[in-house]
Amino acid sequence: MNRSVVRAHRYSIAEADLEEFLARRGSLIATVREAHPGLTHAVLVRLEDGTYTDTWHWESIGQMGAAFADLPNFPEAPLTMALTKDATAQNGQVVDES
Repeated sequence: MNRSVVRAHRYSIAEADLEEFLARRGSLIATVREAHPGLTHAVLVRLEDGTYTDTWHWESIGQMGAAFADLPNFPEAPLTMALTKDATAQNGQVVDES
C-alpha cells in the first residue's frame, strides 16, 4: 500500500502578522505545487495554546524530499518563515485516514 507522507511544522505567529503570513503561505504553496505537484494539500491549524501546526501532505517521500531540496529556489519560503518564531518540523507517514 502506498501511503502519503507529511511534514508537520509547528510555530508561533504574532497576531498582527497573521494576515500577511496567510498571504505569503498561500503564495509559497502555489509556487511549490507548480514545481512539485506531489503536494496534495496543506492544513494550517491554530491550537488552543496559540501556536500553529502546518501539515503538508505529499504523495511520496521522494516528491517531498525533492521539493524541500528545492526550497532555496523559492524566495517565498524565507519571506513566509520570517513571520514565524520557534519553528520546528517533523516528517511522518500517514498510517490511517478516516
